[in-house]
Amino acid sequence: MSLPAGVLRGGLLPEPLIFERSTPGRTGADCDPHEVGGPAPDAVLPAALRRDDGLVGLPEVSELDVVRHFTRLSQWNLSAATTLYPLGSCTMKYNPLVNEALVRAPGFADLHPLLPDAWAQGTLELMDRLADFLRTVSGLPAISLQPAAGAHGELTGMKMVRAYHEDRGDPRNRVLIPASAHGTNPASAALCGYTVTELPANQAGILEVATVREHLGPDVAAMMVTNPNTIGLFERDIQAIAEAVHAAGALLYCDGANMNALLGVAKPGDMGADVLQFNLHKTFSTPHGGGGPGAGPVAVSARLEPYLPTPRLVRDADGLRWSEDFPKSIGRVRSFHGNVGILVRAYCYLRALGGDGLVDVTAMAVLNANYVRARLADVLPLAFPTPSLHECVFSDRELEATGVRTLDLAKRLLDYGFFAPTIYFPLVVPGAIMIEPTETESKQTLDEFIAAVRAIVAEADTAPELVKEAPHSTFIGRLDETRAARRPILRWQPAAAK
Repeated sequence: MSLPAGVLRGGLLPEPLIFERSTPGRTGADCDPHEVGGPAPDAVLPAALRRDDGLVGLPEVSELDVVRHFTRLSQWNLSAATTLYPLGSCTMKYNPLVNEALVRAPGFADLHPLLPDAWAQGTLELMDRLADFLRTVSGLPAISLQPAAGAHGELTGMKMVRAYHEDRGDPRNRVLIPASAHGTNPASAALCGYTVTELPANQAGILEVATVREHLGPDVAAMMVTNPNTIGLFERDIQAIAEAVHAAGALLYCDGANMNALLGVAKPGDMGADVLQFNLHKTFSTPHGGGGPGAGPVAVSARLEPYLPTPRLVRDADGLRWSEDFPKSIGRVRSFHGNVGILVRAYCYLRALGGDGLVDVTAMAVLNANYVRARLADVLPLAFPTPSLHECVFSDRELEATGVRTLDLAKRLLDYGFFAPTIYFPLVVPGAIMIEPTETESKQTLDEFIAAVRAIVAEADTAPELVKEAPHSTFIGRLDETRAARRPILRWQPAAAK
């Protein structure tokens, strides 16, 4: 979307599409590869891999054009580095800069994944120690660092569940998933060939063991549960649920997306979990979003240990090495050894905090969420009265009379300088507003956010159109999101061709 040149908004500069900055013949490179001793392209790439038409359709811009373009766009964004990012059920905490400095050390940043194991002992030692930390935090004895994201870890875990049942000659075809579980769970189960049975929560938002027993049967391979669930509530019957699941010959998958509420306090392995994925890009402060990279290590109980992905890290007299010698493994799920840069960052975070620090993380995350919950409960109705842990969920039902809905509140928050919380999820809460402030936010920041929400609720009564037409101060106003989802423009076209 083009904007008039020289028009400032909020002190920020306008910026057109990179294609609109393009001028034929302009370039950011100032050398000819043939003149600096490099081989000619036809000596390096076979003809089948070379383009005949050059780089037709790409913008022709200078280095300065590129730097200004992306710097200006970055200044339009709200991020964890600029404001509270209260994205419930998807922990978006601050990424410590010391982690970024350490991961850029030459020994990590310049390490090639094909180096012999003997030449990479420092990084392998770090990975082995990280795995040990995660085993301790989870209460589960074996782990793979290979998966590249949380949902990838889910898929890996469910592939191991399938391998376990098939190895026993008892292939099963159904997975139980509470309505309050993490949203990617049904997709992960379906990708492994399972049908899904959804289980309802009770009036307090909690899954009851009687409900689980009612749906268990010889065709159930596993139950996938998120604890705390996506309403921010602890599943207090989890041990009884695990016992019922195991008695039926099934396995218990625990989604680790909400581990920010358990660190150093409770272990899923002690609750009866057989498999757990960590979301390092949530719980352990590594970069999150924008398509990655992330990391989703998977911890498993002894019964699933033989099926972990390979290669696996083993230690012998010569040090650490990668081994494929695990005949029941589900095989590789990621190229090389996962997103090692993310693993380094998570290791730094864990080493900096230590055990006592992890307990403090959980205590502060729960305290912050409940502070927001208590300060907003008189202007937004709570989804459930049950005390929550690291996140809290409100509903827009008392705004309906004004015509203002959850989406409008979220858009108006942008005008107040805050990124919006998760909205319309979990699906079991109509008009849901899910807020997770994390442990990294101060009381002063939370007070500013709370004041903004309260002001918007007041505006809904006195000037509802102001809220319904928000945002007003951003470069791009309210978009037609339905049209954007159904008719996305995925390729740039010159204005004359549109």
